[in-house]
Amino acid sequence: MGVIVARLTGARDPRTVGSGRTGGTNAFRAMGAWRAALVATLDVLKGFVPVAAASLAGASPLGVALTGVAAVVGAWASVWLHFHGGRGVATGIGAALFIQPLALPITAPVFFLIIFLTRWVSLGSLLVTAIGSAVIGGFVLLGWNPWPHFLFAVLGTCVVWIAHHDNIGRLLRGKERRFDPFARDDS
Repeated sequence: MGVIVARLTGARDPRTVGSGRTGGTNAFRAMGAWRAALVATLDVLKGFVPVAAASLAGASPLGVALTGVAAVVGAWASVWLHFHGGRGVATGIGAALFIQPLALPITAPVFFLIIFLTRWVSLGSLLVTAIGSAVIGGFVLLGWNPWPHFLFAVLGTCVVWIAHHDNIGRLLRGKERRFDPFARDDS
């Protein structure tokens, strides 16, 4: 959604700055706060809408789960952007929001706390997807969700972690960029 928002609002294409990704964090670097918030919102809807549509159309729990995984893969490797895109985090949140809305108030504070303490959005994204998988797994064990929803959580997390492979390397080397909410990449 970052490319679409940039084109419609006359802003810089997020693929030309920072990580070159199209998601919310890099959209912030390229376009500023309000456009990044719009990108993140649209990315969440990109996960929520297809999963909700699949469910409302009568798809099985497995069909709903696979729709969520497909949305995350599509956000990361968009066919329209020559198999580039964001990292699938916001889209995964959107899908998870439909699959188990109670996971959000559990995981969101963790996400923001990690970012506040470390200023590494990538670390927050990586940890919250893993924690979110455990939370959805817990709901499955409680009988609140069918098992395929845990499959969505695990596969979605794997996609997000694969999409973050370069961030993981930088984190391990101590070279990861920190997020500065008061800075914008004007290079």
